[in-house]
Amino acid sequence: MAIINFGGVKERVVTRQEFSLARARQVLKGEVIAVIGYGVQGPAQALNMKDNGFHVIIGQAPEFKRDWDRAVADGWVPGKTLFQIEEAVKRGTVVQMLISDAAQRAIWPTIKKHLKPRDALYFSHGFSITYKKKSGVVPPKNVDVIMVAPKGSGTSVRRNFLSGAGINSSYAVYQDATGHAEERCLAIGIAIGSGYLFPTTFPHETNSDLTGERGVLMGCLAGVMEAQYDTLRAHGHSPSEAFNETVEELTQSLIRLVDEKGMDWMYSNCSATAQRGALDWKPQFKKAVMPVFKQLYKRVASGQEAERVIKVCGAKNYPKRVAKELAAMRNSEMWRTGEAVRALRPKETGRVIAKGTKGITGRGG
Repeated sequence: MAIINFGGVKERVVTRQEFSLARARQVLKGEVIAVIGYGVQGPAQALNMKDNGFHVIIGQAPEFKRDWDRAVADGWVPGKTLFQIEEAVKRGTVVQMLISDAAQRAIWPTIKKHLKPRDALYFSHGFSITYKKKSGVVPPKNVDVIMVAPKGSGTSVRRNFLSGAGINSSYAVYQDATGHAEERCLAIGIAIGSGYLFPTTFPHETNSDLTGERGVLMGCLAGVMEAQYDTLRAHGHSPSEAFNETVEELTQSLIRLVDEKGMDWMYSNCSATAQRGALDWKPQFKKAVMPVFKQLYKRVASGQEAERVIKVCGAKNYPKRVAKELAAMRNSEMWRTGEAVRALRPKETGRVIAKGTKGITGRGG
């Protein structure tokens, strides 16, 4: 492992220099990696591993026709590399549980029945193991139980892989039955295209992930955007102006500066008026939302959020419910405006940015 200084705290991480793709191929030589579920993470991880030269098969319930057809369209062949879930588990030596948390609870009896001694049971989220009393997912003692959790959606995992950048991932070993669980875990982490891997535990990953998704990454972000958009509209600003000042400038400009060199870099490369206002109002927003985040983490750590996920997402009517909720978001004025704004973006061929290109370095931090 490499030792990296993260804001004054030294941590151990695994990069491609410490654990090469060639080593990953050697570790997983002879393994059959059965990716269960072709929904969100399944396509990205499966295709990345396939492109990297690993033996991958897909386990997907054909009654979920959209995902089955998508797998076929992506080149997986029924009866050769695409199977029903039960058959894929029988054939696999590494079984990747990449279906939703609620679905894992439903199909676990089928998965467990066909796990073989020395198989590896793989997750990309610690939910089912962390809350095993609620999920019912209790692995047999004779299999490795490992996790690689990419810090991004499936589309990001695939796009970053194709660009060569990779995506950072956390990893953990819950159960080492073979004496090689960590090695297998890291090998798969490299195989799916991780740029680097940092160690965690199943509970830590679960708590941080659930908090992040409900907080800054999705729930908080969407809620704050709606609040600002509605405020601007209530004061007479047009939909396009409200959307551009709320979403477009963030996603197309400012967040890219944060990604490039950090928040202070973004602040340094905005106008003095914007910079001063942001510095003045940042503490007030933090003070306002801190109680919400404390309440959120408490609910996550206590298992209340897990209970809600299992109860609500596992209900028979859930697909219709979530479709209705997402449709309400999509059909709101704010996001219909966003659709129109995105359509206006120029689609001309971009100019090459080279080392000597002027005007892109920005101010110093």
